[in-house]
Amino acid sequence: MFIDTHAHLDSHKFDEDRGDVIRRAHESGVDAIMNIGFNRETIPTTLALAEQYPFIYAAVGWHPTDVEDMRLAEDLAWIERLCAHPKVLAIGEIGLDYHWDSPRELQHTVFREQIRLARRLRKPIVIHNRDAHEDVVRLLREEKAEEVGGIMHCFSGSWEIAKMCLDMNFDISFGGPVTFKNARVPKEVLSKVPMDRILIETDCPYLAPHPHRGRRNESAYVPLVAMSAAEIKGISLEEIGLQTSLNARARLSIP
Repeated sequence: MFIDTHAHLDSHKFDEDRGDVIRRAHESGVDAIMNIGFNRETIPTTLALAEQYPFIYAAVGWHPTDVEDMRLAEDLAWIERLCAHPKVLAIGEIGLDYHWDSPRELQHTVFREQIRLARRLRKPIVIHNRDAHEDVVRLLREEKAEEVGGIMHCFSGSWEIAKMCLDMNFDISFGGPVTFKNARVPKEVLSKVPMDRILIETDCPYLAPHPHRGRRNESAYVPLVAMSAAEIKGISLEEIGLQTSLNARARLSIP
């Protein structure tokens, strides 16, 4: 009934009970999970999870806060090879992060090269954007990212930025923050995004939804995000679960 379009179940925070966490997700009605491999350490562990569990799929890419550790040509070639894996459905998470001290020009270069790779491979992209809305939109436009489109992961921008992303063939994904009582902007954006362009996620183990805020997040909590989305849209939980699952399957080619 639900699809978690962004998870990090290979995180060390799940080392003691990963199997139980995945079981709870399945028991909570989560039919599929997109796990994200974003650097040299997490790409192999993400693929291992996707190979172990039929309902877990993978995205592989290079996170903007890890760009200084990237061997650009070598690692791009590695990602390209991995994209032939039948469980790898997207390139990501990629993008820009201006919150942490990661060199911006290098971030731009790595972001551009991964968009170009995605266009060459015809793979959708999963976008990480933290405090960099204008530059993310600009680079997506300049690199013609609308040719493959993708997902604006855990969207935190304004409705104006969301409209630009929608026009560039990107779906808008909402996570735990949309459940917070003071989350005025995310709730406003979700209310305006067309039903066929909304996705839901956890970003676990981060950004746990209410009432688990501040604790470890897990994929079993994605129905809580769906509940908030249903309330905002004025529809039933079943309707939002069905629609966001259809959207995710269409966007990511989930079987």
